[in-house]
Amino acid sequence: VQLQASGGGLVQAGGSLRLSCAVSGRTSSDYDMGWFRQAPGKEREFVAVITGSGDSTTYADSVKGRFAISRDNPKNMVYPQMNSLKPQDTAAYYCAARYSGTYYNSPRIGYGHWGQGTQVTVSS
Repeated sequence: VQLQASGGGLVQAGGSLRLSCAVSGRTSSDYDMGWFRQAPGKEREFVAVITGSGDSTTYADSVKGRFAISRDNPKNMVYPQMNSLKPQDTAAYYCAARYSGTYYNSPRIGYGHWGQGTQVTVSS
């Protein structure tokens, strides 16, 4: 499966941004889609995940209530909507895929497919 992330940019604090991840090469509904981010000098961190069917989502505490992830399987697209952005949300954002047919004991593991990053910069 190939992943292509897009939609990053520069936004003021308090603003919104919607990222996109295009999924190709496999049936997108077969994969849970996760989002991760990495700021300069920091480790990559989990942001959110949506199940293959789209019926369940999980968010990191740092974005809960501000970010919402959705997917359009017929279009093979995944969309994290980011609202009330803060300067600490500045990072490169990556979409990732893991097979839905496997049990995982954490939303943070099992991702074998990664897209390139898209940069989000939030100015204060």
